[in-house]
Amino acid sequence: MQDNPIKIETVDRLNRNLALLHPGATVTLDMSTPAGQRGKFRSNFIGYMPKNYVLVQYPDSSKLGNFSQYITQGMGVTVRGLIEGHEGAVVAFVSNVKQTIQIPSRIIVLEFPREVSLQNLRSSMRIETYIKAKVRIKDEYWETVISDISVTGCQLMVSNGEKLVLSDDKPIEVIIEDFQGLKNLKLEAEVCNNKTQSDGIMLGVKFNDSSILEVTKLLQQAVISTSDS
Repeated sequence: MQDNPIKIETVDRLNRNLALLHPGATVTLDMSTPAGQRGKFRSNFIGYMPKNYVLVQYPDSSKLGNFSQYITQGMGVTVRGLIEGHEGAVVAFVSNVKQTIQIPSRIIVLEFPREVSLQNLRSSMRIETYIKAKVRIKDEYWETVISDISVTGCQLMVSNGEKLVLSDDKPIEVIIEDFQGLKNLKLEAEVCNNKTQSDGIMLGVKFNDSSILEVTKLLQQAVISTSDS
């Protein structure tokens, strides 16, 4: 039986999409170790040679810690970066480490990708996050963490939330006091579902249409958030 064909985009399209990332643009490198440990690290896009390789800056060693030992030939990397001048748009591609070099500075050489996607944050793109927030339910405030987010909704983990009595369609307010320069962001939402966990309550919430601009700002920052945020 034949293997499923691998989609390979034309070089012209790959170049056009990659060119949307300007040299020096902030990107995140999403990587996993052989044991499954995952890390997201901030980097900078340097440039590319069509059909040959992509260059990104080696992340700050103080942020990498022991993770640096795994950044070797063959390691899979997902690269994401915001497109300047295109609010709510992201360039993303998956590649493998080709090699690392030390001169003129520490650089990761990635294999030239087979696909480079343009993702619209205002569609259904969902991003895994770890954003500390508060959720206001009636007149009570609860500490929470946003574990993933899209333009339409998010998942909230409320520690020690066993005392919460919730029903679907219950209105709430999600408050982000400080996240990568965003201050006192307030998102109106309603509870779609809730599930008891061993360490609290997991809430699935849907954002109100009135919060779309604030949610888009949060998504933009979440794209380039890292493990050390």
